[in-house]
Amino acid sequence: MEHLQRLLVFVALVWCAACGNHNHIPDGAKANRILVYKSAHTMMLLNGTVVLKTYKIAIGRSPVGPKTQLGDHKTPEGNYTIDAKKSASRFYRALHISYPNLADRQHAERNGVDPGGDVEIHGIQNGLSWMGSLHRTIDWTDGCVAVTDDEIDEIWRVVDVGTPIEIRP
Repeated sequence: MEHLQRLLVFVALVWCAACGNHNHIPDGAKANRILVYKSAHTMMLLNGTVVLKTYKIAIGRSPVGPKTQLGDHKTPEGNYTIDAKKSASRFYRALHISYPNLADRQHAERNGVDPGGDVEIHGIQNGLSWMGSLHRTIDWTDGCVAVTDDEIDEIWRVVDVGTPIEIRP
């Protein structure tokens, strides 16, 4: 299964690089899983083994390693769910990720730190949407996954609350 997943990711990344990111997810399609690869700066929306779309992303400004505490500017790594949709945010639309999970909370407790929270997939900060895809030239978030405003509109449409998200290094 691991080999199949790696092949799937490779094909999706090659396809994304070759074709750009202009494909449209068909009306009525739904993602039943989200897969993020921090090191490749990509996020894939999947329905079963079918990749609906791959996005280039910006992540936390300290990109290596998992989030372990409030203020570390890291994007978490592990298995979570989309637990809320936020239309009122300092960013243009946001899908809230269920970080911290039990393992994250236990790790933080053992180390005497606050694990943090409020990790999201979101668009660009309000008032800065003119940046478009330029925002991806650096990792700039406090630990979130950032896409363009047009992309978060599409993601908002096809991702429901309860959708699992796996964030890999």
